[in-house]
Amino acid sequence: MIQKKLPNATLSLILGIISFIACCLTSGFGGLILSGIALVLTNKDIKRYNAAPEEYINYKEVKSARTIAIIGLVLAIVIVLITIVALITFGGVEGYKEYMEELMREYES
Repeated sequence: MIQKKLPNATLSLILGIISFIACCLTSGFGGLILSGIALVLTNKDIKRYNAAPEEYINYKEVKSARTIAIIGLVLAIVIVLITIVALITFGGVEGYKEYMEELMREYES
């Protein structure tokens, strides 16, 4: 029997890794989306593997991708919550901008 690779393993691994970067650049929302997609893809591959485990060779890669996606999802949720709390604390986006401008003026003088 010829063994083959699970189709979404590499893609979900890449999406999981990119979700870490997206967490930092998009206030967590990009990380939520990318890690969510990675989790869906890994779950499909896990179901496929469980149906016929002797046919596939890269199950460890899928498990690693799932772990990375879960970590990315938790990180994204934490960053989104921090962003929401910060916006509430500063009174919205305008209040945050005013606070940052005030900090810049203090730093320049």
